[in-house]
Amino acid sequence: MMLLAVVLLLCSCSCRDRKGLAAAREVIGNTVGEVDGITLELVAPDEDTDSYEIRAKGGKLEIRGSSPTAICYAFGRYLRKACRSMVTWSGRNLNIPDEWPEYEETAVSPYRFRYFLNVCTFGYTAPYWDWERWSEEIDWMALHGVNMPLASVASEAIAKRVWMRLGLTGSEADEFFTGAAHLPWHRMGNLNSFDGPLDDSWHNSQIKLQHRILGKMRALGMEPIAPAFAGFVPPAFIEMHPEIKANQLEWGGFDKSENACVLAPDSPWFSKIGKMFIEEWEKEFGDAKYWISDSFNEMRLPVDKEDTIGKHRLLAQYGKAIYSSITAGDPDAVWVTQGWTFGYQHDFWDRESMKALLSEVPDDRLMIVDLGNDYPKWVWNTEQTWKVQEGFYGKQWIYSYVPNFGGKVLPTGDLDMYASGSVEALHSPYAATLAGFGSAPEGLENNEVVYELLADMGWSPENIDLDSWLEGYCIARYGYCDGRMMQAWKLLRNSVYSSLYSYPRFLWQTVVPDGRRRSRHGINDDFRKAVELFLDCSDECSGSMLYLNDAVEFSALWLGELADRHYVKALGALEAGRKKEAEAGLDRAVSILMSVDRLLASHPDYSLAGWVGYARAAASDHMVKDRYEANAKRIITTWGGFQEDYAARFWSGLIADYYIPRLEVYFSEGQEKLDLWEESWIQRPYTGRTEPYGSPIEKARKLISEIQ
Repeated sequence: MMLLAVVLLLCSCSCRDRKGLAAAREVIGNTVGEVDGITLELVAPDEDTDSYEIRAKGGKLEIRGSSPTAICYAFGRYLRKACRSMVTWSGRNLNIPDEWPEYEETAVSPYRFRYFLNVCTFGYTAPYWDWERWSEEIDWMALHGVNMPLASVASEAIAKRVWMRLGLTGSEADEFFTGAAHLPWHRMGNLNSFDGPLDDSWHNSQIKLQHRILGKMRALGMEPIAPAFAGFVPPAFIEMHPEIKANQLEWGGFDKSENACVLAPDSPWFSKIGKMFIEEWEKEFGDAKYWISDSFNEMRLPVDKEDTIGKHRLLAQYGKAIYSSITAGDPDAVWVTQGWTFGYQHDFWDRESMKALLSEVPDDRLMIVDLGNDYPKWVWNTEQTWKVQEGFYGKQWIYSYVPNFGGKVLPTGDLDMYASGSVEALHSPYAATLAGFGSAPEGLENNEVVYELLADMGWSPENIDLDSWLEGYCIARYGYCDGRMMQAWKLLRNSVYSSLYSYPRFLWQTVVPDGRRRSRHGINDDFRKAVELFLDCSDECSGSMLYLNDAVEFSALWLGELADRHYVKALGALEAGRKKEAEAGLDRAVSILMSVDRLLASHPDYSLAGWVGYARAAASDHMVKDRYEANAKRIITTWGGFQEDYAARFWSGLIADYYIPRLEVYFSEGQEKLDLWEESWIQRPYTGRTEPYGSPIEKARKLISEIQ
């Protein structure tokens, strides 16, 4: 590899520009190592959105961009289009030549912001991430053009300072918080105390981590969204102030003692506490402009359904209270709120109710992330929320998707919708206030094709030609694409990637059918044909680690489906009292699943050991390590309340150590002790290690040809 010689045009740059160029250079260096012949230049944007220009000629590569993230996205795009290379969560396929290939491209994003992350991502994926992993993620964001990420780390450290200033003891504040993996639902007011508490060791480490996260985000020109007060108060605070008016909320099947109390909107404490939150955060981390506050996530306000006037009055009061509590601490602040609940509870949030909530907030001081534009079509059977709510009545808004629930691995997503849906909003009467585009997956490190496509949609004012795009995707990801590969992806597109289900799970992952959340997926016989065609390309793609990852994943998924078919029959036999038939069917399913577990051991992301490793590394004390591990394992299994099996990870180690033994317990005479077994597994430190196959692709071929 040639020596680093990235030229920075610094002579007339400001200090901020120098930092931005240095940050972009660092992302490029982290991505491809030390390379020669790259010139980076920051240029003034023509309008209020990002732009870039790529020009490669004579072995030299020049990238000009209006921001560091525009430069990074342009570089990532050049890698894909000109160098047959790709950088993703599961690894990278790099084919960096001695001289940069000739290529030219210019683009202007139609959006001021490219938004990323979900409040829930900080529980389902990132609760125990260290700085190294966060730094990698910020690199990923930059290469994918993100310039507006959520930044929720250390929220509780700031909250603890506020509660102690208000008279609570440190232990009373910590007992209010959940375990780390459940903190998103604490932040949204769904849950208190469950699987906690936290302590100063946690808070101090998170403060240090957040400083580094924010430092890198800001250097790259990103606009991080900081956490604000949403009105939820600890029981100990209410006991101190019995005069306080607060409303008890309900969520998730938990006891009321673990659900939140939210201040009444006319409480003087609302603005006072909100101001303290903003002041404490900015004193620690510096200025922020955008502040997220979600006070109604999947919860109904305590209003009489028949009292429409009273409902609208209360909503207007809450809108004013939340906005005022934020601007009391920062007069220039913009309130950001997730719009998920407006679609999820569309029967409650009719037009007049939404107008009431927004009525006391200036148009330019509120930004609504219209989170789930994929769900009206596939789940809710409604019109998209931005259409129902007429572009949110003059407020700023972001068009976003939620491609994943809980970090589930099974492939799902409507690629055709992702390649076109946002364009309708750009050409709508509400485009004038459309400030951004993005995605808000609850869990990361899965379904990578979806996020590569959405990254490009953040720069596209028109529909993307999916046939052409997928061909380029395969060439960049695998270094190769022929008729077999395209046919494989056509079948994938027509099966798993022409649908979107909230709960793509196998039955063996839930033991019995989930009566609350229907499990569905698109892994069918077309998917099997796709896997066979994909494996046929192994010789030509042998140099791509991303090909190996996908071959392992696709093969394991098909085998998981075959195991499910045997398990369904076994469960039916058990319920009919045909014990021997049930045991034989279970044995067959378990045998296949053991092979699935070994196949997945070759995938870099789908590992229980890795998940547990992050949790244990976040603590120094052995007992705390065990507690963090238990919390991390709980969120992906029993969860709490009625969320069991919500996350349903398709992971090596988890299959062999949890799913298979759990099935065996259910089929045994100890079936009634299943809950006790699950809790025992959560509390017992994981010591397993699955041995991967020496030649996973050859083994996958053999298994798929032999197993029916």
